[in-house]
Amino acid sequence: MSHTKKVGSAGRFGARYGGLARRTVATIEKVQKSAHPCARCGAVSVFREQTAIWTCRKCGHSFAGGAYTPETGAGQGAQKALRGVQEKLLNPNAESAEAES
Repeated sequence: MSHTKKVGSAGRFGARYGGLARRTVATIEKVQKSAHPCARCGAVSVFREQTAIWTCRKCGHSFAGGAYTPETGAGQGAQKALRGVQEKLLNPNAESAEAES
């Protein structure tokens, strides 16, 4: 029986591959296998089905995300940029009002 209290899921590697590599794998797998919040229903029940395929077990919403997390840093940056463009399109007068004051 293996003891994995300290190393978590990386205990299956034993003494092989070095401590840093095993710690990195354990951290990634801990995030990957945990439940994440659903963007549609808000429940914390999104799990990974396959590489980059995430599904909410409550509402059935399925979407593509990152390989290890439902949202990547690049995806969050893209959403932020899109929000800024959408605000400019919806409120074109807001910029001119700010410039005048």
